[in-house]
Amino acid sequence: MRLFDVYPLFDINIVKGKACHVWDDKGQEYLDLYGGHAVISIGHSHPHYVEMISKQVAMLGFYSNSVINKLQQEVADRLGAMCGYDDYQLFLINSGAEANENALKLASFHNGKKRVVAFKHAFHGRTSAAVRVTDNPKIIAPVNEDLAVTYLPLNDAAAVEAELQKGDVSSVIIEGIQGVGGIQLPTDSFMQELRALCTKYEACLILDEIQSGYGRSGKFFAHQYAGIKPDLISVAKGIGNGFPMGGLLISPMFKPVYGMLGTTFGGNHLACAAAIAVLEIMENEKLIDNAREVGAYLLDELHKLPGIKEIRGRGLMIGIEFEESIKEVRSKLLFEEKVFTGVAGTHTIRLLPPLCLTMDEAKEFIRRFKKVLNA
Repeated sequence: MRLFDVYPLFDINIVKGKACHVWDDKGQEYLDLYGGHAVISIGHSHPHYVEMISKQVAMLGFYSNSVINKLQQEVADRLGAMCGYDDYQLFLINSGAEANENALKLASFHNGKKRVVAFKHAFHGRTSAAVRVTDNPKIIAPVNEDLAVTYLPLNDAAAVEAELQKGDVSSVIIEGIQGVGGIQLPTDSFMQELRALCTKYEACLILDEIQSGYGRSGKFFAHQYAGIKPDLISVAKGIGNGFPMGGLLISPMFKPVYGMLGTTFGGNHLACAAAIAVLEIMENEKLIDNAREVGAYLLDELHKLPGIKEIRGRGLMIGIEFEESIKEVRSKLLFEEKVFTGVAGTHTIRLLPPLCLTMDEAKEFIRRFKKVLNA
């Protein structure tokens, strides 16, 4: 059987990782400034993470959500305390797309409305409703088109209010920082207006923190820079450091009913062990502070480099936009300087390293990047 060929692949076989470095099957070491699409939060193969997962799978990897799993409550307690949402409820699933699907569904259950407001260049997943609120017609199949969605410009509060005034909007969904869209930041004032407008017009505010959350921005959630509290917050990626997991943080205004949401694998014992390990390491090693400090250094140094159109980001979520295609720059970084980075579109390089990236590693990246740019 052949694999379904939907991924353009580099001819590199990564077989090992440690902290912010990975190795291919030929023994070549690379500096990882991408973290597998912002998934690696605490670093590759952290000893405590490996120990926690190994111990759990030796006891019990999975049993169904028809019985008590005390590890789920431990995840909820630790997450609530660390992120400042201990009064919210937690629903555990397996991916970011699932988290957004359940957020959109729960919002519609709550207010009985159907239409969703999303933003231009947004990405929220590739499944049913999640792909429909993603601003990319190429990946929306005819079967996904029935959900009513209005895409608006980011940071345009007047446009949002004009739609909410129509009275049929169930929810507004927005990323804490747009990732696939090129590291585009909603302004703090726009986020504050958005919160007020959703309250005024009885629409649910959904914050997609799948890529921008879990400490990546230098706060636990990127929206916390604006001092707001959404109704629903979707998380994934960094939650399990590579173990498939997602979660939905749910405001107390939502009342659970048996059967309204459900999952087979969500919150399984092994996933919870991974999530607990991640939270313990983030706290003990002060990785959110590290993301803020090392990210500030990178942003400062990148602004000094020539030939760059714009630098955007917060913490260790950084976009480097060029006037021309970045294909050659990224290729040289990977194949000549042995640095993994990401892209957004054709003109923006994305940096999404593990949150444990050291200052020395950040300086080494700047050195290699300067070499590629001949700066």
